[in-house]
Amino acid sequence: LPIFEDVRLWRKFKLPCVARTTCFPEENYFPTLLSMVDPGGVVPATLTNVNWRGQKGGHPHTYDGSEVQPKLIQWLRESRPRYGNMGINGSDLFVRDRWDPFLFARKFAPNSLQPP
Repeated sequence: LPIFEDVRLWRKFKLPCVARTTCFPEENYFPTLLSMVDPGGVVPATLTNVNWRGQKGGHPHTYDGSEVQPKLIQWLRESRPRYGNMGINGSDLFVRDRWDPFLFARKFAPNSLQPP
């Protein structure tokens, strides 16, 4: 219910971004709001694995069908979110020992859905 009642935070996210190429309010609004409502009940990191190596024009790497192999799937399953900017789990004692898995991954080309 607090999500539907929010007015104050939404006004902030509706403001124009300083740099349109690096600001995506729709990707930050809900995690921010949920964290404000229940800080202990939210994973303090993204739930989506995104490969920024080889990014193009501000977009993450797109996995082609030829890349989607058991080795990639295993790597995605073993990867964990990074919390903060210092080391793998930052300096925050609350998250230092967390080991939450990613629930999603992006980006996959349409041909990655085809069987090999």
